[in-house]
Amino acid sequence: MSKIKFSMTAAIRFLRDHQITFNIHPYPYEEHGGTAHSAHCLEVDEHCVIKTLIMEDDRRQPLIVLMHGDRKVSTRELARLLGVKTIHPCEPTTANKHSGYLIGGTSPFGTRKQIPVYLETSILDLPLIYINGGKRGLLVSLVPSEVQRLLQPTLVNVAIED
Repeated sequence: MSKIKFSMTAAIRFLRDHQITFNIHPYPYEEHGGTAHSAHCLEVDEHCVIKTLIMEDDRRQPLIVLMHGDRKVSTRELARLLGVKTIHPCEPTTANKHSGYLIGGTSPFGTRKQIPVYLETSILDLPLIYINGGKRGLLVSLVPSEVQRLLQPTLVNVAIED
């Protein structure tokens, strides 16, 4: 683990409580910079930067989708797989209410409440991923198998080219 000073987040606390090996990667946050900005700042492939997307189905039930930074989610395909009419991204205030994190700082670890997680299957093929550490301008790197072990996500194939 890194010895860089940073403010503790629920995500970092969650990873430490579960004795996960990870490294901390702070970067200068840029509003609407997205994964392209963080990948550029950290000099890593955007495909390895994983977005944590808070979405809702047609019954307003929240779900988390973990997706490559350079891909989008086919909400139509995800809805079909889940047997619901529609799935859509949450408004920022709704996403905050579900996760406890601000948009741009959303992590799948240490969320306010238990939310089902869906992981794009090809993420597991990567040797190392960069995912939000629970604060804007803070990514953590870890092996994807640890994400799978910790979150027990449902694996899906819903990526489309960005």
